[in-house]
Amino acid sequence: MKPIGLTFKKEGFDKYGKPRQGELMVVHQCQDCGEISINRLAADDSPQVVLKIFEDSQKLPLDLVKEIENQGIKLLTKKDEEEIKTQLFGKNNIL
Repeated sequence: MKPIGLTFKKEGFDKYGKPRQGELMVVHQCQDCGEISINRLAADDSPQVVLKIFEDSQKLPLDLVKEIENQGIKLLTKKDEEEIKTQLFGKNNIL
């Protein structure tokens, strides 16, 4: 499995009907069969490596992005970068 992007776990809605932000997840692709899956981050995953996965995901081929979206997975984009860093480093510790 190769990490190819990041997404947020779907967490439903708060009491006001606003979508809740879920935890950061890694999108993987099997190098043998091409299957796409998502997995939780491990406590010992390097935040710098996670950020590198995010940066690399911004250059994925459009056909792969569409395939991921067709599976109901929303890849994170530059507009999500602040929230990614907040989840990795905390609100007061953004690089």
